[in-house]
Amino acid sequence: MLKISSRSVEKMMPQDRLYSLRSLNTPMAGKILARWLMGIGVIFFIVLFLPWQQNIRGNGKVTALNPANRPQTIETVIAGRIQVWKVNEGQLVNKGDTIAVVSEVKEKYFDPKLLQRLREVITSKESSLNSKDDKAKALQKQIGALRDGMRTKVEQSKAKLEAERVKFANAKNQFERNKKLFEAGNIPLTKYQDMEYKYQGAEADLTNAQIEIERVQAEYLDKINKADSDLSNTLAEQFDTQAELAKLRNELANMEIRSQQYHILAPQAGYVVKAARAGIGETISEGEPVCTIMPQSNDVAVEMYVKAMDVPLISKGRHVRIEFDGFPALQFSGWPSVSVGSFGGTVEVIDYVNSKPGEFRILVVPDKKDDAWPKQIRNGSGTQGWVMLDDVPVWYEIWRQLNGFPPSLYEEPLDMAPAEETKTAKKK
Repeated sequence: MLKISSRSVEKMMPQDRLYSLRSLNTPMAGKILARWLMGIGVIFFIVLFLPWQQNIRGNGKVTALNPANRPQTIETVIAGRIQVWKVNEGQLVNKGDTIAVVSEVKEKYFDPKLLQRLREVITSKESSLNSKDDKAKALQKQIGALRDGMRTKVEQSKAKLEAERVKFANAKNQFERNKKLFEAGNIPLTKYQDMEYKYQGAEADLTNAQIEIERVQAEYLDKINKADSDLSNTLAEQFDTQAELAKLRNELANMEIRSQQYHILAPQAGYVVKAARAGIGETISEGEPVCTIMPQSNDVAVEMYVKAMDVPLISKGRHVRIEFDGFPALQFSGWPSVSVGSFGGTVEVIDYVNSKPGEFRILVVPDKKDDAWPKQIRNGSGTQGWVMLDDVPVWYEIWRQLNGFPPSLYEEPLDMAPAEETKTAKKK
């Protein structure tokens, strides 16, 4: 309507009484909804530019940082039959407490006096070894005496030989002079023959003296060789006895150690968690588990598994937010400051090899600057964790999630060890 006339129809007929005109107006509810949508849109636009802390999510469980404080399986060293249980499941035991007692199942070790009999055999072998040692010393002395006797006899024979040589030289000289006298006819034949006989006797005595030296040497060498042979046999028997004695001592030591394995002892203080074998009289083999002990320790950590694509972004010392199973929590991963019921931690260990296909394990320890972890958590409890990275706008995080990109950092993460080395270098 151009409203040219001074007379207005609106004064004569209000618009709200006409359905056609009334239907052309915007409903009040639509106006309210539009205002709300505009407000929400403005708020959403503002939120897009708020800072959002990127994080890497991972699942895991409670464990201990030190391997010695993790659940330990107690195994038997020897095969045996369970005679008696000394503990109950859930009981606290101290280091060295007896968990169970086993008895022998191998017939070789049935004799209850086996250790005593082994000691008696060792004592007998030691006496035999001492006797052989005395015999060897006696033979060595005998060989020395024979060598001295041979040396004396040879010297005596050589002295006798020298005397026979002088006697032979004199007899030869007399024989040659008498031979000339006999040829000249100055002495009778009987005297010449007597000189010739003495000469031949002296020559025979000289030959016998030379032979006597060789006979003495041969006689004494034969005795010495026989004594040497007896000494060698005695020493060989002595070495054999020493070997048998060493073997028996080793067997005795093994038996003494084995006898100590009848009592299965707790290697450290802790709680008996589960008995792998129940009842009395059950047979167990070497290395077979008997029970599990959870060490009594305050050492606690969380092992988390993260994707392989996220591992390069994690460095030692990174902050982590952890949610424990059984403890109510409301976690805002991008805004950890407003999270409720989660606990702080720091990355302590990053494995160098993957623990599962496509996943790496990290160990998280409590953050000393944050609230202490609950004392009620137990080893093996499930956890959810978020490794905190850098701040980015909310719109960037939404864009990253929609495209499936990994979290990004503005700087390459550095391990704590190189960082500490750099600080040390700067101080120097």
